This record gives sequence, C-alpha cells and structure tokens, in this order.
Amino acid sequence: QVQLVESGGGLVQAGGSLRLSCAASGRTFSSYAMGWFRQAPGKEREFVARIWRNGGSTYYADSVRGRFTISRDNAKNTVYLQMNSLKPEDTAVYYCAAGNSYPLIDSGAYDYWGQGTQVTVSS
Repeated sequence: QVQLVESGGGLVQAGGSLRLSCAASGRTFSSYAMGWFRQAPGKEREFVARIWRNGGSTYYADSVRGRFTISRDNAKNTVYLQMNSLKPEDTAVYYCAAGNSYPLIDSGAYDYWGQGTQVTVSS
C-alpha cells in the first residue's frame, strides 16, 4: 500500500514557476514508477510526465515538454514536478500516481493516487 500526498500548488502569473511535491508513505516507493497527471474543469484527466523507478528514464506530454521537469528522491520518498514558463492552459488539479503497469502514459497503469493539488495560472 502506498499513500501519496501532493503539495506546492497555488496561484501564479503566466510565465511563472511552481514546484509540486508528492510525498509517499511506505517502504516500497522506489519499486514504483511515478507519474503526474492533471485534470482541468470539464476535461478528462491527462498525462503530464512520468519517471521510472530509479529516475533514469523520464517522459513528457508534448504540451509540457521543455517546460516541466519530473524528478524523484527515493531516499525522501518524494517525486517532484518543476513547472516553468507556466501558461493559463496549465490550470488544473495536478495528481501524482504510483504504478508499474504499461503504458505509463495511461492513468489505468497506476495503482495509487494522491488527492490532487490545484494549480491556477492567471493571464
């Protein structure tokens, strides 16, 4: 069992930056791939980024590639999402998730989810 708690969301102006954190409980954090997803009002949940167990492999949605960076610290049981050059269309609730199925860009591949953190980007 893995429990996930996101933090770091908030209100930021377009062009600004935020860093989201996701703290995991349990001793098995390093055995899971981690992903970030987001859901805007009236839209389906969409993939943002994922990172492999040892942090050696990352992958991003086209919409965030070059602006967002996913990383993890297995010693701290934490995964991060550094978001730069934020745009109003990045406004959403951001969720972290843990899983090991494929494909890791699919929400169905993840077994555990956090409660989400709101990110609002003003124009």
